Amino acid sequence: MADIYSDDIPAILGRYLADSGTAWSLGTFGAVAEFMRDRDEPLCVGQPMEIATTRGAIRIEPCPALRLVPYETASRNGQSWHQSVAICLPENLSGMSARTTVTELGPDHGAVREQDRAAILFDLGLAIPHIDACVRTDNPEAIMRLRESRGRVLLDPSNPLMSFMPLLSPHRVFLCPFGRVEVFQPVPPPSGESPEGPHTHLLPRLLAHGRSHAATVPIPQGLVPAMHMFPPHPERDLMGKPRPIDVGAFEDFQALINHFADPEIIHVKCMVADAIRSGADPATLIRPAGRHLQMAFRVAIRQASFWRQ
Repeated sequence: MADIYSDDIPAILGRYLADSGTAWSLGTFGAVAEFMRDRDEPLCVGQPMEIATTRGAIRIEPCPALRLVPYETASRNGQSWHQSVAICLPENLSGMSARTTVTELGPDHGAVREQDRAAILFDLGLAIPHIDACVRTDNPEAIMRLRESRGRVLLDPSNPLMSFMPLLSPHRVFLCPFGRVEVFQPVPPPSGESPEGPHTHLLPRLLAHGRSHAATVPIPQGLVPAMHMFPPHPERDLMGKPRPIDVGAFEDFQALINHFADPEIIHVKCMVADAIRSGADPATLIRPAGRHLQMAFRVAIRQASFWRQ
């Protein structure tokens, strides 16, 4: 498959940001803000590297040190797969404040929408090395509640702030060295479901592991992923529901793999694809060693119908 990509990472990110079929996330293992939009959803802000709707916003500020790590993982249904591109920085350039307690930061002058720049930003103090997980509000009651928790640990059982969040529903603002994701939709109650579109997840048990990403994600040593983009999947829509097969979406993501992925992963996928095209039974192929290469092998077999085209 031809390599259609250059090393112009800002251009690549801008291309996908303009595509409503691409979803985004900013966060860590256990705390994440997600941005997505509908095809015909009106834009409040529509600049080359920042977008805002009435439900959320995203801004990307590319820097020369950014690295893209595209990868695929096998889904649990035994037939399909997930795909994503981790947007990474070298570990020594990835640091944020890592505050450990709720901290008032003042007006959010960096908000994507001008109307939000006078609202007060509070760091939730989750002590994440490469992410500042914040909330923002101009509501007097919400500001009062947040100020009452200044200097306290958010997840301390004695701190009632989390129980007030669904009622207060401040904007969630997640920051990394090269961008931000903002979520304007209401915070669901503990028993509720996240709304469609932009939303956040805070899962204390996962956060306690102190990992930047799941062990199944093949991030090279020395890099830290802060954002992810999820280009259009060839078989499923943004909600994970089946859609008409899109060969172009498959080829587009494979081009990302071929340009940016680990050479060993590329080799495994090419080996499987060549074998399938030649009529070989995938069950006869020798599995490679190592978790990430085995994952690439499993995914490549699940993509057999695409290799045969």
